[in-house]
Amino acid sequence: MIRVVVVDDSAFMRKALTTMLEKDPDIKVVATARNGAEGLTVIRQYNPDVVTLDIEMPKMDGLTALRHIMMEMPRPVLMISSLTTEGAESTLKAMELGAVDFIPKQLSKVSLEIVKIEKDLQQKVKSVSRRKIRAPRTSRPSLAAKAAPRVAAPVMRGRPKRDVVAIGVSTGGPPAVQKVLSKLPANFPAAILIAQHMPAAFTGPFAKRLDNVCKIKVKEASGAEPIAPGTAYIAPGGKHIVLQQSGSRMEVVVKEEPADALYKPSANVLIESVAKAQGRRAVGAIFTGMGNDGLLGIRELKSRGGYILAQNDASCVVYGMPKAIVDAKLTDEILDIDDMAEALMASIYK
Repeated sequence: MIRVVVVDDSAFMRKALTTMLEKDPDIKVVATARNGAEGLTVIRQYNPDVVTLDIEMPKMDGLTALRHIMMEMPRPVLMISSLTTEGAESTLKAMELGAVDFIPKQLSKVSLEIVKIEKDLQQKVKSVSRRKIRAPRTSRPSLAAKAAPRVAAPVMRGRPKRDVVAIGVSTGGPPAVQKVLSKLPANFPAAILIAQHMPAAFTGPFAKRLDNVCKIKVKEASGAEPIAPGTAYIAPGGKHIVLQQSGSRMEVVVKEEPADALYKPSANVLIESVAKAQGRRAVGAIFTGMGNDGLLGIRELKSRGGYILAQNDASCVVYGMPKAIVDAKLTDEILDIDDMAEALMASIYK
């Protein structure tokens, strides 16, 4: 039985989340709380496997409560987030502090809509419940001040053999992507295309946050534009990005189709396009996430001579997407997320 504590100042949300979660026979909501301070008390008392945590609450907000949880009693925390720019900024900060994912609160306002997130909520709780969570260094200032960030050395080995890196990532992705991109040098010799499962309100702030902390340039993809080395393009939420030839240049293009894709953006759509456009001159990487999005794209890229990297089980929040390509024996390397930036640098010359 997976034991959950729900922390939210809305009585409706506490009831709704409890009802949705307990429709799964493997999940039990052992306690609820109306604010962060009350939440800390019941978490200490009930020692749950997973916590759902609202961001905006009286007495103690969700970010403050999250800092205490990660310092004192780390465990998987899912944030309840509004799908606004402000909500996105707060949620991205929460994931930096150690939250593993979020549940869109906007869907909670209409009772007919809430059913749409029921299965996703249950699946997220079950996927993260057994994962050991460690407090990130950012929540421990004294340690963070002493530890200099590792940066992949800009090793040059002649002419690069690969020009594009395609990354697929989902649950637990924002901190993983930030960790990797922030270690890359400004002269990284390839373009990076990223399909992160994320709502439209989040991808713009996510790209801006990354651009502020990375040496490479990071932007949300828009329209059609030529790719450039040392630049990462984030797929906008609710749309796909693909790589395609336009005359003598390669362009990243934002598109709506396929409309029936399970995920928008889709790692499969992105990586399959990279495989067809670049083949052996591309690297494919799959990071933490539920499900198997990216498997079909990686299989296509591998068949065309692409180099394939996967994040390892120990450093994933959810070992689903990487596991799919590992089990299919498509990987060239399986790596801890701490070693991924260095591996990406090396793979460009392999």
